[in-house]
Amino acid sequence: MKVLLVEDDQALVDKLQKALRAEHFAVDVASNGEDGQHLGETEAYDVAVLDLGLPMVPGIEVLKCWRKAGRVLPVLILTARDGWSEKVEGFKAGADDYLMKPFRQEELIMRLRALVRRANGHADNRIVCGPLSFDAQTGSFEIDGLPLRLTALEWRVLSCLALRMGRVVMRQDLFERVYEGDAETDSNSLEVIVGRLRRKIGAHLIETERGLGYRLVAPDGA
Repeated sequence: MKVLLVEDDQALVDKLQKALRAEHFAVDVASNGEDGQHLGETEAYDVAVLDLGLPMVPGIEVLKCWRKAGRVLPVLILTARDGWSEKVEGFKAGADDYLMKPFRQEELIMRLRALVRRANGHADNRIVCGPLSFDAQTGSFEIDGLPLRLTALEWRVLSCLALRMGRVVMRQDLFERVYEGDAETDSNSLEVIVGRLRRKIGAHLIETERGLGYRLVAPDGA
């Protein structure tokens, strides 16, 4: 999963980046509304955290521009403003959730996971694919009922496939949702990660759609 964090408080950005990366999220950061608007309109993200009080372009205008451009990514507004009118304006502009500062980082992470899960059409937290299960609310994977140990990149790839189970995830889309904007990667890195995942969960669960991408599929009868 990949988060766009649009926030100008550097101390808060540092804390949130650390917390989100500890939960295996990839994070791109914009410190002003202009950069945030550009990233949200041009890059692939699973969810965005958007402050309202941004320099250059106010957060509410950034959100309106995203929605006008047809961007449907879930957006959680993060703000110190406690007025009801600001909340109403945010939801009317297309926000999906609203969290007041100060807040617990754990609550933010749980809300983001819930937004991503619902955006991908899952009413239940638990996604099952044969012997593999994914708790989309806690972020944990199990294989044959036992905890599955994954690196951060493996988790990002597998969670992306699990949330879109049965559908082909285009290689470029998967690449953009796994790596952060400043990450140094090579063209074969995704294939290496998918190969490691196949060894851990069973090669038959991840299909390659040649020239397109990958798909997580349940075995027949599962």
